[in-house]
Amino acid sequence: LGSHGFFQTGSALRILADTNGGQFYPQKCLPTRYGSYEYLVMPFGLTNAPATFQAEMNHILRPLLDECMVVYLDDILIYSCDMQQHIQHLRRVFDILRRERFYIKLSKSKCALEKVQFLGHMVNAQGIHVDPKKVEIVRTWKIPKNVKELQQFLGFANYYNRFVPQYAKIATPLTNLLKKNTPYKWEPQHQEAVEQLNQALTSAPVLILPDPERDYDIEANASDKAVGATLIRPGEWTATNRLSQQETTRGRIKLPDTRQGGPCYKSSPSKRGDVISKDRKQPSTPTIAA
Repeated sequence: LGSHGFFQTGSALRILADTNGGQFYPQKCLPTRYGSYEYLVMPFGLTNAPATFQAEMNHILRPLLDECMVVYLDDILIYSCDMQQHIQHLRRVFDILRRERFYIKLSKSKCALEKVQFLGHMVNAQGIHVDPKKVEIVRTWKIPKNVKELQQFLGFANYYNRFVPQYAKIATPLTNLLKKNTPYKWEPQHQEAVEQLNQALTSAPVLILPDPERDYDIEANASDKAVGATLIRPGEWTATNRLSQQETTRGRIKLPDTRQGGPCYKSSPSKRGDVISKDRKQPSTPTIAA
């Protein structure tokens, strides 16, 4: 990721109108005193609009996905090793968007960046960082007063769980409050869990990008509440998972084997199917990006 290009398409043009051969859809029709009008572009408010737009973006950009770009809805991130290659990648993306009649808004586009903010993360040649603005949001989060507010906090924190060593273990007191028929009572152990998560995100490590040319090992371990695994290179990636009520009844020796495929699945699609050795040790600090 020597240089980056970040582009944001302006609007979801032609997805519902042109791709369906000009068919009439009464669901998009607005009757007025002057006649009936139908959207020619993707309107706001349709339940399936985000999924339809994402599927269309994946379809038209499929030849370049994971080769030199990633896309989420109208956010397109293009990455290259050097400037010459970057220009070639830009031209290929522009050609596809031009052919498919998608448009880029210039004011929301940036080229040849050494670092870029993307989906709540800061990405550069060194790896993936937590966005400092998101860390500040977690740090100043008010104490949840009810289950709904706690779910909001956990949902936000869980988005960055791969940056937090032993996240599942730390968050266990909080997730226990979400159990059915459990009275919501905020106690010191819950406050301590929140503070630990805040501290972990404030000092979150940089997740390095995995090297497909190198071998990997799995170190797995388990306790009465969670299982953990580390995908090892010279750098290390840790996966933890809180146990279900049924899994807590199993012996510790069997627990690592029940989830040994988890780290392979969570880490990277490129590692699935590779021969990975395994060992049962104490999981280490995460440094490899999922």
